[in-house]
Amino acid sequence: MKTRQQNQLVERVKVYFSLTKPKVWWLLVFTGLGGSITAGGVNDLTTTLMAAITIALGSAGSESVANYLEKDIDAIMARTRRRPLPQGLIKPEWKALVFGCVLIILSLALAYAINLLTFIFMALGIFDYVVVYVMYSKRRTPLNIILGSFAGGAPVMAGYVAISNTLTAEAWILAALVVLWIPSHVWSLALKYRDDYMAANIPMLPVVTSEDKAIRCIASTAILMVLFSAVLYFLYPHKYGGIYVAAAALTGALLTYLSMELMNKPTRDNAWRLFKFTSPHLAILFLAIIVDSII
Repeated sequence: MKTRQQNQLVERVKVYFSLTKPKVWWLLVFTGLGGSITAGGVNDLTTTLMAAITIALGSAGSESVANYLEKDIDAIMARTRRRPLPQGLIKPEWKALVFGCVLIILSLALAYAINLLTFIFMALGIFDYVVVYVMYSKRRTPLNIILGSFAGGAPVMAGYVAISNTLTAEAWILAALVVLWIPSHVWSLALKYRDDYMAANIPMLPVVTSEDKAIRCIASTAILMVLFSAVLYFLYPHKYGGIYVAAAALTGALLTYLSMELMNKPTRDNAWRLFKFTSPHLAILFLAIIVDSII
């Protein structure tokens, strides 16, 4: 009997963990860690860890709330039908909303315990994602991902100011890397699953315009992000040296190649290949940022 109860508990934990969309928030936590380390977090590992937990809780909570708010469209789209709520794995469904809100409250409480700036950026990021993106713009305008892109950069800012307790140009540049990364990442996914988004009546850019125009936008934003990644080296050559330059050059070259390949052969398979590389590209950039900052 005890083993059966333990198995049920483990399965319940797995369900709620998947509700948080860990494949999404792990990268946000990593970029936030990059912000903390860049600001000098190696010398304050306690605050760095607190910031990482804050970002993880806020991101996981936001995704849980989003899953609750989007349960109707998730049930329509083939890509999302296996999420916990469409499968009926959480009953009653309001438990998912309460779970997400509790995580958000814990995140904001911990952020406030760190400092006011960390609280502000966590609160703004959560608001931008849940309210501006999910509740307001996602179902109304193709500008949805642009309006919600600040949420992607907020963890970097939260991680940075948790250590520095001040705003710098460097912090904004690091956050801008993530903001510029988001359109090509999301739009390439939307192009691959265009029929899904059409069925759910979600006006993502690849849905409301021709595939050719959407592909040009995807490729252009990806290349813009590659070009912008050089700004850190030119402004802070003493800090972002050979490791960052090599990582940015190599991954940027591959991202540019995939973007040009998508423009030359505008297929959904090529869009999927671009999408699959966007997350590793950002992760490698921030790994290089972390290593260069430590060295």
